[in-house]
Amino acid sequence: MSMPPPPPPSPPPRRTGVIVGLAFAGLFGYFIANLAIGVIALNFESTVAIGVAAGVLALLGIGAGVVFVLLRKSWSIGLGLGLLIGWSLTSIISAGYCTGLNPGLYT
Repeated sequence: MSMPPPPPPSPPPRRTGVIVGLAFAGLFGYFIANLAIGVIALNFESTVAIGVAAGVLALLGIGAGVVFVLLRKSWSIGLGLGLLIGWSLTSIISAGYCTGLNPGLYT
């Protein structure tokens, strides 16, 4: 008597909701961090402070976003995409003023 074949493995659970939800959380978190860092930099009234703030915002948005995406966990992919999208949307909507990309800030 032969044994029946084992059932096929079940597909992995879908994590789309986690990724999308954390992408919105990363987007909101970047906007809040951008607001706080921007207010601090503008209070110093210095082009050096604006340059440092631009570097910090780029590291937060791009650097941390890429690192989180490369971790390849569902929570980190969503958060990383949210940070990347937040940085890019802020740069586009504000013409680079809120992320320090606009050269008019340094004159």
